[in-house]
Amino acid sequence: MDAAWIALSLSLKVAFWATALNLVLGVGAGYALARGQFVGRDLLDAVLTLPMVMPPTVLGYYLLVLLGRKGVVGAWLQTHFGITLIFTWQGAVIAATVVAFPLVFKSARAAFEGVDTQLEQAAQVLGVHNVGVFFRVTLPLAWRGILAGLLLAFARGMGEFGATLMVAGSIPGKTQTLSVAVYEAVQAGQDDTANLLVIITSITCILVLLIAGKLAPGRTAQI
Repeated sequence: MDAAWIALSLSLKVAFWATALNLVLGVGAGYALARGQFVGRDLLDAVLTLPMVMPPTVLGYYLLVLLGRKGVVGAWLQTHFGITLIFTWQGAVIAATVVAFPLVFKSARAAFEGVDTQLEQAAQVLGVHNVGVFFRVTLPLAWRGILAGLLLAFARGMGEFGATLMVAGSIPGKTQTLSVAVYEAVQAGQDDTANLLVIITSITCILVLLIAGKLAPGRTAQI
């Protein structure tokens, strides 16, 4: 039972940090593609959406190649900072961030594209600089769609299995998240533990989906 709650707390921590990272990365990418016009825009959109359709184990393999001790990023971090991401909870955060990224990116882009650009132009005419327009006009009008995407990303981060298992492994108390713990419990024949973990995961995901549905842009009241 203690192991189950430890796995839950670790999953919540991983999902929280993955969502925080996607708040910056996903919203930034969504805004750039919603407002930017450049060559290769559609190709970049397809590349950024890949984690949504690519098998998690394939993503995990790419991350292993990139972040492993012989990988470009992993070797650099190990040599200069003594940091190892493989088989750590930080590695699980990176895996969850990559897998959940498209949910925030697509939601943010759709939300920004739904903002009337004439309102932004009016603010600029009134002397508001570009950063001010974003934080005072664009973001307040798009926040519901962005928040819905973040909630979906949080739920996805909690339920991530394939990429997390390959990058972080299954070390009890250190890298064993809820989904990995369910798998280990089933393999070990611990049905009571598996049932508890499944119930906790299901309830959490249902609550998140209900809240995300309430915040969907289509439910926004007419002004």
